[in-house]
Amino acid sequence: MPRPTAAQLAYGSATVIVSTIAMLLLSQTSTGLGVAVISAAALALGLLVALTVPQPRRRGRHAAGRTGQAAPTATAPDAHRVPEPRTAPAEHPVHH
Repeated sequence: MPRPTAAQLAYGSATVIVSTIAMLLLSQTSTGLGVAVISAAALALGLLVALTVPQPRRRGRHAAGRTGQAAPTATAPDAHRVPEPRTAPAEHPVHH
C-alpha cells in the first residue's frame, strides 16, 4: 500500500478536527458514549476524505505504460525530429 501524501494527511486531519468540533457543538452531548460515537464518525469521515483526495500522477518514462494511457503527442512543427545523442565531456576535444 502506498504511503499517504501530505495533501491526504492534511485534508483527513482537518476533516477529523473540524467535523468532531462541529458535531460536538451541534449535538451538545456530554455523555461518554455520545462523544465516542461522534469521534468514531469523525474518524470515519476523515478517512473517507483522505482516501478520496486525488493521487499525484507519476511523471517519467514508464508513467504512460502503468496507467494504460497513451503518452501525449507533441504539437510542435519539429516534433518528428529525433534529438541527437549527447556525448560525454571527455569525448570533446580541448582547444587552447
